[in-house]
Amino acid sequence: MTGTATLCVFDPALVRHKLEDDCDWWSIPSAELAAVNGGQVAFFNVGGDGAYDLVVHDELAEPHVSVHLAIASGRVFIGAGADVTGGGLEPDTAYGGIFVDVPVGACRVQAHRDGARISLAFVPDARSSNTFGDLVRI
Repeated sequence: MTGTATLCVFDPALVRHKLEDDCDWWSIPSAELAAVNGGQVAFFNVGGDGAYDLVVHDELAEPHVSVHLAIASGRVFIGAGADVTGGGLEPDTAYGGIFVDVPVGACRVQAHRDGARISLAFVPDARSSNTFGDLVRI
């Protein structure tokens, strides 16, 4: 469920430096894009608030987009954009979202959207950064 029209995927260990930042630091487009290009957070703008079904796969045959992401702890959070670290809070699953175990290193987060169904896959990759010129939308 998102009230920010955004799904985020990240390793909390890599954005702990944002803990004391404003809770909505990521709503500034340049800050969001910097976090995505730095491989710290994959923000997927979904175009509308509401409930989405999430399915995690091993790999997607036809992703709409892939975002490279660094993984330091082996655990990523998937949830609403508002649940990203900031404002003195770190993500938990009390109000939605899930934690998923993934290998430490770097990966490509593949994303595909079909209506209210969002499919993600975490594919190991040597690269952990991106060069997007605009925000990521699915």
